[in-house]
Amino acid sequence: MPNLTRAQWRSDIVLAAVLFVGGLLSAVLSAVAGIYGDQQAEFILAVVYVTVLAVPLAFRRRWPSIVAVIVSVAYFLAVTLRVPEVYAGNIAMFIAIYTVGAWSTNRRRATIVRVAIILGMFAWLFVVMFQDATMPVDQVPEGFPSRTGAFSPFVASQLLGLGLNALFFGGAYFFGERSHQQRLQRIALEERTAELEAEREITASQAVALDRVRIARELHDVVAHHVSLMGVQAGVARSVMDRDPAKSREMLSGIEQSARTSLRELRQLLETLRTADAAGGDPPGTDTAPTTHGLASIPALVEEASAAGLPTTFAVIGEPAVEPPPLVQVNLFRIAQEALTNARRHAGPDATADVRVRFDDTSVELEVTNTGRRGTATAGLGQLGMRERAAVSGGSIEMGPRSRGGYLVRVRVPLVEVEVAHA
Repeated sequence: MPNLTRAQWRSDIVLAAVLFVGGLLSAVLSAVAGIYGDQQAEFILAVVYVTVLAVPLAFRRRWPSIVAVIVSVAYFLAVTLRVPEVYAGNIAMFIAIYTVGAWSTNRRRATIVRVAIILGMFAWLFVVMFQDATMPVDQVPEGFPSRTGAFSPFVASQLLGLGLNALFFGGAYFFGERSHQQRLQRIALEERTAELEAEREITASQAVALDRVRIARELHDVVAHHVSLMGVQAGVARSVMDRDPAKSREMLSGIEQSARTSLRELRQLLETLRTADAAGGDPPGTDTAPTTHGLASIPALVEEASAAGLPTTFAVIGEPAVEPPPLVQVNLFRIAQEALTNARRHAGPDATADVRVRFDDTSVELEVTNTGRRGTATAGLGQLGMRERAAVSGGSIEMGPRSRGGYLVRVRVPLVEVEVAHA
């Protein structure tokens, strides 16, 4: 049983009411015109007939097969009993057969019902034609088509009747099927539209989540590095304040410089995000990190780490075949920054670090090692951020304790074009 809207219910009720009024008018005019002559039935039967035709049509989309059977039987009886009404019955028949094809959910039943009605009507038509053809000459009504001649008026009228009935029932069948297919297509389109809308909302939510992750990663990398550095410098300054005021002032100057650098990088990050939003933005999930840092800025990181009490060496091995993209450079810089920050925080007081950048024909590799304690990092936001940056750059990352002591962070990024996975 199809689910109908209020508008569809109202339209069916209005259709039934219109057909009832039109059928009554047709019955009155047909009775006055005497379409069946002396054999015409009483007018009260026409009123009953029109009622039986109209009322079921109010439920035609709810029970299409039942309505079609009722209307067909009523039409057959009305014509057999010479009820003075023809036009409303033909219209009701067409609507009923059309509705079975358009609205029946059981397609096998719809086909059986329509084929049975059509075959029954044609069988009845052939019986009537046979009776007319074999009627004795002395019983032929006045005005009946002549049956004489090779192609008599009687034969022509019978062929015309067959053609009209074929068009009538064939049209009802065809348009019902076509309407059913169009309704299925419309339902499928509505479902697909709803799915696309849901996917759009999910995509928008994922884009927001990705942007939040990206912003959190940038803030962590900027703030954690410099706050960690300032903490180390403040501790050194406090420990040597009494016996080495010059060293203490040097550490305090370093704290001031780290604070200024941190504020500058935060401002660059905020300006980058604001500019992307104002200009229409990059596609959701696109990493728009400030590109003021790159591989050329890694030596400055090494100097900061050494000044903060973590002796660090730096080496570049090989020459780049092509210049790494800005996004790759800033991600490698941030990974190096996070690795040195973790080393300062976890490696211990006597640790040293080594940073190496290696180039070959197809990739660039960043390796940061230290000689501190084996468990020199915890699986927190820093490590998560490094993994995300490696994935965004289309590369792979390896991190963990070394067998000979200390900790290793190694990331390898191809220099060829890769499809970047935005994270």
